[in-house]
Amino acid sequence: MTVHHRPDPLTVTALTIAVVSISASAPMIAYAAAPALALAFWRNLLAAGVLAPAAVARRGPELRQLVRGGKRREGGYSLLAGAALAVHFGAWMPSTKLTSVATATALVCTQPVWQGLIASRQGKRLPQATWIGIGMAVGGAALATGADIGVSGEAILGDLLALAGAVAGAVYTALGEQARTQLSTTTYTLVCYTTCAAGLLAVCLIGQVRLSGFDTTTWLVVLGLVIGPQLLGHSMLNYALHKISATTVSILALLEVPGAALIAWAWLDQLPPLSSLPGLSLLLAGVAVVLLARTRPTPTPHPTL
Repeated sequence: MTVHHRPDPLTVTALTIAVVSISASAPMIAYAAAPALALAFWRNLLAAGVLAPAAVARRGPELRQLVRGGKRREGGYSLLAGAALAVHFGAWMPSTKLTSVATATALVCTQPVWQGLIASRQGKRLPQATWIGIGMAVGGAALATGADIGVSGEAILGDLLALAGAVAGAVYTALGEQARTQLSTTTYTLVCYTTCAAGLLAVCLIGQVRLSGFDTTTWLVVLGLVIGPQLLGHSMLNYALHKISATTVSILALLEVPGAALIAWAWLDQLPPLSSLPGLSLLLAGVAVVLLARTRPTPTPHPTL
C-alpha cells in the first residue's frame, strides 16, 4: 500500500500553483484556433522536450534503471499512466464537440468517484467523510456546469466519451501514485508526457487532425498551455502524489471548475451565471470535507524533484 507524508508548505504551494494553472486550460483551448487534439499533442510533446535535458542531466542513472535496473516496474507504471493520459485527452476533448461543454465538463468531473473506487479495489479503506465529500464535490460540479444529459445519438456518444475521459483520468492518477513511490517527478513526468504525446500523435494521424499551419496567436496559446496547465499544472500534481493520495489530488483538481470560470470571466468576458453559484459553493464544501477527513498514514521518505 502506498504511504504518504502529511502535506508540507512546499506541497501546498505546488498544489495551489497546479490548480491555478490547470484552470487556465479550458479558456486557452476555447481561445485557440486549432483542434483540441492538436493542442493536447503539442502541449505534451513540447513539455517533454523541455523536461528531457534536465532529466538526462540530473536523472540519467534513474532513467537507465527504468530499462535495465530495479525500477522497471515503476517504468511500466509510467508508460501505462502516459497511455491513460492520452486516452483522457483523446476522449474528453472530442466529447466537448459532440455534447454540450457543460455536460462534458460535469461528466469528466466524476473522476473522483472512479478514483475512490480504484482506491477501494486496491484495498484502501476510505473514510465515510471522504465519500461524502466526493459526492458533494461531484454534485456541485454538475450543478455549477448545468449538466443536462443529451438525448441525440451524437450527444450520447459525447456523454460516453466524457465518462471515458473521467475513468482514464482516474487510472492516470492512480498509476502515477504507484510510479511516484520510487521515481522522481522529473523522470516520471518525462516518461508519462512522452508516451502521451506518442499516443495522441497516432490518434491525430489516424483521424487526420491538422497539426500545423496555425497563426502566431495560436502558437502563443500552445506555449502558454505548455508552461501553464502542463508544466506548472499536471507536473505539480504529479509532484504532490508522493505526499497525498490520488483520491485527494482528483478532488483538488475539481477546483479547476470555479478557477476556469473566473479566468474566463476576466479574460474572455464570460460572466458565470448566478445559477452556478450554489453548485460552486457545494463543490468547495465537498473539497473541504475531503481535506478535513483524517486519511493520512505515517510518513516515510520519498524521492524529491
